[in-house]
Amino acid sequence: MDVLSLYKQAGAFHEGHFLLASGRHSPMFLQSTTLLQHPTLMQQIGAALAERVQAAGLTPDFIIGPAMGGVVLAYEVARNLTSTLPDIRAIFAEKDGQGGMKIREAFTVQPGQTFVAVEDVLTTGGSVLKAVRATEAHGARCLGIAVIIDRRADTGPLQGYPLLSLEQLYFETYPPDEVPEWLAARPLQEI
Repeated sequence: MDVLSLYKQAGAFHEGHFLLASGRHSPMFLQSTTLLQHPTLMQQIGAALAERVQAAGLTPDFIIGPAMGGVVLAYEVARNLTSTLPDIRAIFAEKDGQGGMKIREAFTVQPGQTFVAVEDVLTTGGSVLKAVRATEAHGARCLGIAVIIDRRADTGPLQGYPLLSLEQLYFETYPPDEVPEWLAARPLQEI
């Protein structure tokens, strides 16, 4: 699967000067919400991530994603796993107002249950790791993290968690005090 071509097909691949949610600056931006609004593309992404989860031999009790972008992704991955895991669920973690995330009270997470966390684009891993920590606080165990695109230069596990990605696409990002002149010359767009 050529994930980048799906982003381009959906008009979700942008070039310019972007301030990412991580606080870093980037010359390129992948707008997953633009991609994920297309059910046929979302089905392809969800099926591909579910295949990665199965190929890794993971059998989670549920899939979790950070709100908002991870809600649809968690659902679609879980839906694609129902043929082998009929009782799998899809839940999400949301901001707790204190810089972390929490599990909505309507979701049941039992000690000993296992899960896979999903995310669209992984740059620093901040959001998905907050969702993982919130879920582990309920006694559940993370089997791995599955992402559409891993943008990290240093690939491999994410803070000890196995990482599954559909594509690794690295392009340089910069902290605010190290933005190169060629990028600073472009109009800044906050995401």
